[in-house]
Amino acid sequence: MTSPTPTLLYIDDDDALARLVDRGLTRRGYRVVHAASGEEGLERLGQGGIDVVALDQYMPGLDGLETLEQILKIPDAPPVVFVTASQDSAIAVTALKAGAADYLVKDVQGDFIPLLHVAADGALRQAALQRAREEAEAEIHASRDRYAALAAERELLLREVNHRVGNSLQIIASLLHLQASSAAQDEVKAALTNAMGRVAAVAQVHRRLYTSQDLKSVVLNQYLDSLLEDLRRSAEGNRMSRLTLKAEPIEIDPDRAVAVGIIVNELVMNAVKYAYPDGAGPIHVELKPQGDDLQLAISDDGVGFSDQADPRGTGMGQRIVSAMAAKLDASVERDPGHKGTRFVVRFARVSPALDKSASAAAS
Repeated sequence: MTSPTPTLLYIDDDDALARLVDRGLTRRGYRVVHAASGEEGLERLGQGGIDVVALDQYMPGLDGLETLEQILKIPDAPPVVFVTASQDSAIAVTALKAGAADYLVKDVQGDFIPLLHVAADGALRQAALQRAREEAEAEIHASRDRYAALAAERELLLREVNHRVGNSLQIIASLLHLQASSAAQDEVKAALTNAMGRVAAVAQVHRRLYTSQDLKSVVLNQYLDSLLEDLRRSAEGNRMSRLTLKAEPIEIDPDRAVAVGIIVNELVMNAVKYAYPDGAGPIHVELKPQGDDLQLAISDDGVGFSDQADPRGTGMGQRIVSAMAAKLDASVERDPGHKGTRFVVRFARVSPALDKSASAAAS
């Protein structure tokens, strides 16, 4: 019930029966207010304070069904128990379809009053449940709206972070490019160019995330295309004029995209340094699916791996490739049948750790 002493509005043009209802329901814990017509009942409802309505069918002026229609137009209208002396079940069906909470047949002696008490109690409980359900639904919608707003704000902040990090890394890459361009010693130039490529590989991921609709993945063909364009603009760019890319639009998570980019940078720069001692030559980067895995290949048509061993090399590139391959849980193999040098990197499309987490969440 809505209060310790609920108020029932009894709308009926029979004053004697209204007095019986007043006495009977007052003894049962109700406060009863009487209205002798539909118009009077609507006026009393406008004053507020009514918890439930008992509405007679046959009255002068507005009849019960017409009054019921007007009651249900009132915001937060109280529940209505439809009361009639007619035994016609069609009236009951019409009243319930129109929105009445319950229906009962009255008699002039007042024997129906206990049934009216039960019906009023039931209507109040039903109304309370409906209000609770509506409040719960409203809270769910409000929570969803709050979550959506927080998610949108978080996405905006992540975009801004990626934008700033990408810009900062790009500035560092540009500074390394300037230093490499002005370096007099070939070893220093090569070291700075390698460092620039590594920084650019990370910067490109952040730039991709800033411009992408999806902050959780990077489209590899677009990413690698931008990465190779950065390499072409580097201090060694004149030796990458024939650097090509063939890659399908495959999406992976940003961390793994960084590892792929760094591997590509190291192997491409290795080919630039060693494959063509007399100048530039073709260098190919290819990415394609292979079953459930991905295959990345970096190849050249140069002098071959056995002739590429340079005693001046530090092995840093090889260590970096090994570290990034471990991050990808990838295998790195040299293709012995290729004329020149071809490295093949195979790794899962989805990180094994992420795949296990997704399987655990689904179960």
